[in-house]
Amino acid sequence: MGRYVARRLLQMIPVFIGSTLLIFLMMYALPGDPVRAMWGEQAIDEAQIASIKHDLGLDLPLWQQYWNYVSGLFQGDFGTQIASQRPVADVIADAIPVTLRLALFAFVFTVVVGISLGVLAGLKADRWLDKGVLFFTLLLVSVPSFVLGYLFQFIFAMKLGWLTPTVQNSEDFGQLFMPAIVLGSLSLAYVTRLTRTSIAENKRADYIRTAVAKGLPRRRVVGIHLLRNSMIPVVTFLGTDLGALLGGAVVTEGIFNVQGIGREIYEALNRHEGSTVVGIVTLLVIVYLCASLIVDLLYAVLDPRIRYA
Repeated sequence: MGRYVARRLLQMIPVFIGSTLLIFLMMYALPGDPVRAMWGEQAIDEAQIASIKHDLGLDLPLWQQYWNYVSGLFQGDFGTQIASQRPVADVIADAIPVTLRLALFAFVFTVVVGISLGVLAGLKADRWLDKGVLFFTLLLVSVPSFVLGYLFQFIFAMKLGWLTPTVQNSEDFGQLFMPAIVLGSLSLAYVTRLTRTSIAENKRADYIRTAVAKGLPRRRVVGIHLLRNSMIPVVTFLGTDLGALLGGAVVTEGIFNVQGIGREIYEALNRHEGSTVVGIVTLLVIVYLCASLIVDLLYAVLDPRIRYA
């Protein structure tokens, strides 16, 4: 197991370099000058622009800018915002707790509700309950998140008055309830469908028939034998979904006025703040890589037949 983990960690290095390099190149290929954008339509001396670019290292060749950025990452330096001159690490430190609360809320909602609906639908395959769950999840997949967000605001906030339309206090989980459901709705649909398909397929397997023939209680057959072996594709999806929830919060945070990293990315794109976008996305890349490693290790827990040499 130790050798496998070490090998996977080494494999993450070229993946990390390739992904961050691609993001870096894409951001700096966008049109617009972030230094000039600080003054808007006002006239500014070209020598002053050149001086600011020199101080920020923006006049260096692109490969050297990337090398300086990667070198700084190992010292905890994610770059500096051009407009505010704040370290990007401080911006992330202020915004990431809010997005983490929102994403974890959505993740727990997805896991609990999605797996529960999937198990019920899989056990009742081709019955009215199964057809109702499939129709419900198809509806969630078909409706874009921004449409669902405004629909929730209109029904539950404006018409019924049960919830606040926007988040006033990001530390209040009650106010994060509605945006978390909107954020996790698409993942909920996929988790439900994956669980339903896996349960419906595995319940016809020989080991399930053997467990039933041995007289094991239904709760043990479903809860241990059937559910445990059906979770591998679901865990695979959930492992990458946590990073997707963090990145997908851009739209949700904008609709519900959540002051997290999604809103920071949106504002940074409007200001052409490449350093902020690259720093935040680099953090998301690290989350993806760590989640992928954890998922691979969980395979051996769910299926004892899987062993890592």
